[in-house]
Amino acid sequence: MKKIVIIGGGAAGPKTAAKAKRMNPENTVELYTDENLISYSACGLPYFIEGTVKNINQLIIRTPEDFEKQGINVFLEHKVEKIIPEKKCIIVNNKEISYDELVICTGAELIKPNIKNIDIDGVYYLKKIQDGIKIKEAIQEAKKVIIIGGGYIGIELIEAFVENGISVTLVENSDRMMKIFDSEFSDMIKNHILERDRQWVDMHFNQEVEEFFADERGKFIKLKTKSGLELEADFCVIAVGVRPNVALAKDAGIKIGITGGIETDSSMRTNIENIWAAGDCTEEHCLITKRPVYVALGTIANKEGRVAAINVTNCPKVCERFDGILGSAITKYFNYTIALTGMNAQTAAKIAQKHDLQPISATVVKKDKAGYMPDSENITIKLVADKKTGKLLGAQGVGTGDVNKRINTVTSALQSGLTVEEFLHLDLPYAPPYSSTIDILLTAAYRLDAQIKGKE
Repeated sequence: MKKIVIIGGGAAGPKTAAKAKRMNPENTVELYTDENLISYSACGLPYFIEGTVKNINQLIIRTPEDFEKQGINVFLEHKVEKIIPEKKCIIVNNKEISYDELVICTGAELIKPNIKNIDIDGVYYLKKIQDGIKIKEAIQEAKKVIIIGGGYIGIELIEAFVENGISVTLVENSDRMMKIFDSEFSDMIKNHILERDRQWVDMHFNQEVEEFFADERGKFIKLKTKSGLELEADFCVIAVGVRPNVALAKDAGIKIGITGGIETDSSMRTNIENIWAAGDCTEEHCLITKRPVYVALGTIANKEGRVAAINVTNCPKVCERFDGILGSAITKYFNYTIALTGMNAQTAAKIAQKHDLQPISATVVKKDKAGYMPDSENITIKLVADKKTGKLLGAQGVGTGDVNKRINTVTSALQSGLTVEEFLHLDLPYAPPYSSTIDILLTAAYRLDAQIKGKE
């Protein structure tokens, strides 16, 4: 029998706890978190703010009582102060808690920009349940809001606010939004939002916020950028990203990787014996470049938590592996889908010399179904490949049609290491309500194949 201690109650921690207890009910499993709840979907918070999710409790996947019924001891509002590997214990409230196996699932922490008066009332973030509740309350009497950051959360919040009749000003310190995409796709996303909701949405790029201002009650009323631009609103949401929360691990001598996340092997084991890590506090391995990357996504956290649970239960024998990621991601703006997997063309070009690549790409705009079907919609797909080896490197897709299944297909191809030639021979299903006779993915693959063979 083992005592398995888990630090963190976001996605990876509860997954590790539940799986470890199911695998061997005889083990003692304890989970410590500094929050007042665990196991909730932070990804659903924009949709709670929007109103699609009616009750915040719908985002709570399992309550502490659910875990207790399973025999897992959950300690809410218990901040772990220190890890002492040589004594195989953690310090909580000045008390030593021993472990046989320790799993660090401390997640990510918000990036707080260097802005004067950043902590005034009316400036919000969106990471925890309470954040969502505060913003939901704030929109009840608001007419205008500012969002700082043009990433996934930024887009989802624009939708949430527009749906509630609130004018939105987006402020981004770079020259475009959704920088994870190639620039022409970033432009398509921006243009779609503005074409659909120009009366509600305003965007400012290459603007770095310098200072927040408050009224006589101490509540946010406006901001000023370094260029001198001043923007007023009822409140502001900062959504500039996250970074791995590794202070506890670093202090314990656990190796931190080049991305800033905890370095683990494919079993989720750290460099210190009997200590493992999973979720947004860890760095991942890119299946294409074979290099470390940092991607904070709930899907990855859950998979890593599962692997950690299996291996801590069976330790010293390793029974499960997490070999890496492609960085696949998806979101939407109302009925407009935005998705990608693998590398974009700009990233491939940057690393081409170092990784001996010759990146090529093909972009196709086409109906997602047979053109005569009444619900057919245009989608844009871009495939990226290496001309030298013929291997696929990535895909991006946007549009009001069925983008997600195309990106899912490319994800499977990338995971399998398919070449363009192998990909274009895929036996994709066809019927008019689902695809054109030659699917848009195959059209893009044919164009890549022509480039590889020098016919284009």
